[in-house]
Amino acid sequence: MDPMTKMWVSFIGIGLMALAAALITFARLKTKGWIRFVLSLAAFVMLLAGLVYGVAAMA
Repeated sequence: MDPMTKMWVSFIGIGLMALAAALITFARLKTKGWIRFVLSLAAFVMLLAGLVYGVAAMA
């Protein structure tokens, strides 16, 4: 993989992880019930996608 491509892939992974952290913080502090569950699930999916992008950037 081209070094510039690896850079952008890693930036996407970092961004997804940061967005997941912000979303889970918002969900836990400001929401209740099923909305909290849906936002937490979305944050978990973004965290997993960020992990995949991070691993792909290292390969």
